[in-house]
Amino acid sequence: MSIDRQSRREADKHRDLDAARVAPDDANLTTDQGIEVDDTDNSLTVGERGPTLLEDFHFREKITHFDHERIPERVVHARGAGAYGRFRPYDGWLAEYTVARFLCDPSVETDVFVRFSTVAGSRGSADTVRDVRGFATKFYTEQGNFDLVGNNMPVFFIQDGIKFPDFVHAVKPEPHNEIPQAQSAHDTLWDFVQLQPETMHMMMWLMSDRAIPRSFAMMEGFGVHTFRLVNAAGRSTFVKFHWKPVLGIHSLDWDETQKIAGKDPDFNRRDLWDNIEAGNFPEYELGVQLVPEDEADRFDFDLLDPTKIIPEEEVPVRPVGRMVLDRNPENFFAETEQVAFHIGNVVPGIDFSDDPLLQARLFSYLDTQLIRLGGPNFTQLPVNRPAVPVRNHHRDGYHQTAIHQGRAAYHKNTLSGGCPAIATEGAFTHFPERVEGRKIRKRAESFADHYGQATLFWNSMSDWEKGHIVSAFRFELGKVEHKEIRKGVVEHLNHVDHDLAVQVAKGVGVQAPESPATPNHGRSSPALSQANTKFGSVKGRKIAVLAADGVDSSAVAALGEGLTGEGAIVEILAAHDGVLQSANGGRIEVTRQLKTVASVVYDAVVVPGGPENARTLSMDGDAVHFVAEAFKHCKAVAAHAEGRAVLERAGIAFDRDDPALVVADDAAGLVSGVREAVGAHRNWARETDHIPA
Repeated sequence: MSIDRQSRREADKHRDLDAARVAPDDANLTTDQGIEVDDTDNSLTVGERGPTLLEDFHFREKITHFDHERIPERVVHARGAGAYGRFRPYDGWLAEYTVARFLCDPSVETDVFVRFSTVAGSRGSADTVRDVRGFATKFYTEQGNFDLVGNNMPVFFIQDGIKFPDFVHAVKPEPHNEIPQAQSAHDTLWDFVQLQPETMHMMMWLMSDRAIPRSFAMMEGFGVHTFRLVNAAGRSTFVKFHWKPVLGIHSLDWDETQKIAGKDPDFNRRDLWDNIEAGNFPEYELGVQLVPEDEADRFDFDLLDPTKIIPEEEVPVRPVGRMVLDRNPENFFAETEQVAFHIGNVVPGIDFSDDPLLQARLFSYLDTQLIRLGGPNFTQLPVNRPAVPVRNHHRDGYHQTAIHQGRAAYHKNTLSGGCPAIATEGAFTHFPERVEGRKIRKRAESFADHYGQATLFWNSMSDWEKGHIVSAFRFELGKVEHKEIRKGVVEHLNHVDHDLAVQVAKGVGVQAPESPATPNHGRSSPALSQANTKFGSVKGRKIAVLAADGVDSSAVAALGEGLTGEGAIVEILAAHDGVLQSANGGRIEVTRQLKTVASVVYDAVVVPGGPENARTLSMDGDAVHFVAEAFKHCKAVAAHAEGRAVLERAGIAFDRDDPALVVADDAAGLVSGVREAVGAHRNWARETDHIPA
């Protein structure tokens, strides 16, 4: 080859490499076809509040590319755990509003599959990261599958789905180094936040304890969007769906979550699996908020705005029925990994609103399943298959398992007797909403308040919840390298609440605002605070009993007999596996070796009596640390008789005003004290510093 030809090839190679390098910061935004874009924040809709149009090629290209970015795991919600169960309505009152029979007929029990998940992390990430949790329910109804695909928070970060790729790209690991995994505490996420004030309500939820749930059985679920219910007369009623956990809404401590991520990254999925295996079935009540369509404009926010809630004090959540999860999957991949949810899977009696985020999801979910599960026949997988017969003219494609018979695969036909025929009654019909307006990219002015409900959330929190929120903002922004981003977020927080902004600013090294940018409106919603949730149950709670040779067997036996019958899990931890010799010469089976576990995976720790037991544990650094750490995380800590010495060794002062510190000389008093303390979840008042200085 001549030198000139080789030089030309090298030059061509460098030009090709230069062309492949995308420099997004030196030119206008374009589509993949090179067409410059004038708006990438608003989908093309019919009028300001109308439905999204399929002809919006920029929206479809942007979402399609995003849907296909990950192979084969989900782009979001990759880390999940699932369970089967059943749902039954309490009575038929909802028949006034919908023809969806599974919601109205108490004689009908509907099978369900639920998948819980984190959002940001990959499949190998930890369960206890600060994140939104997915709460997706597939109802295998007698009218076809209905998927309620929601989260454990009732709002979302963005108002229009065209921004979803931007948001997820911002929260995912940064592309230049793939760091950090499953964390929102980094520059790109907070840069997105400080430039998108519509995120502020959701960021308040994300910085709260709702983002670090104790278990899937102790977190709420929400449909997020405003949907429609349609009754037999064709009347439409707007609806918001809620899942209320029977055990109440309880969360972990932030320091605890980080340690659990190292000690047991499968903490939440293990808890779900173990409790179902033990018969401690998670239970949830389905509730609805109903708004007549002619009253939709009576609020000071837009019902179509997914960054807003309807406060329960304005529209109560009315109970519909109960769901019980009572069966674990047999194969994680075949069921939990291959389950395919789609917000567009609705049955007669349930329909959509023009929420622009919901409209985008109607396209995105199906598109995602096509690439993730390798073609259009994913509905034939057992976990996705409807409970009713499927009859249509879909044929062939990847992974086709059905053996279709007959010559006709089209409609209309005579060769198959015209079958399958068009239904004359009971079929799904879209609500005939009147739609008119110009084709535009513009957000309605009724979507413009980005701070009012963020303030409502802040005002509704207890002192300890506010302290945790401030600490969370300080932690997250403390990981942000660019001070201007920190400053931008604080400026937004000053529209939410001045004191909040000042406390956060002090912690992250930026100038605190001198006065509020927006006065606090003073309104609150008690239903938003976890301080007002259900308490009293020990079901599903894990209680560690520290023991050594010479332990008082009566206390150990009383704890097991008194608490396991109520659904608690009591485990005996010792320095070694095998058996212990009790004070009366009996034998006690050790559940786990102390070094293989940690206090952070238990809800309470108990030290039984017995002089020899107390002496041994007092000299065991692991046991002493176990007790001290549990106390630090505001958990129930209990001592029986001589076991008090171990608590003293851990530096715990016996403050009788601490309801989560239990000291008892008799076994009955120990059991009742532990039951009450664990039922209260945590004594957050033990924290000496609610709002950091």
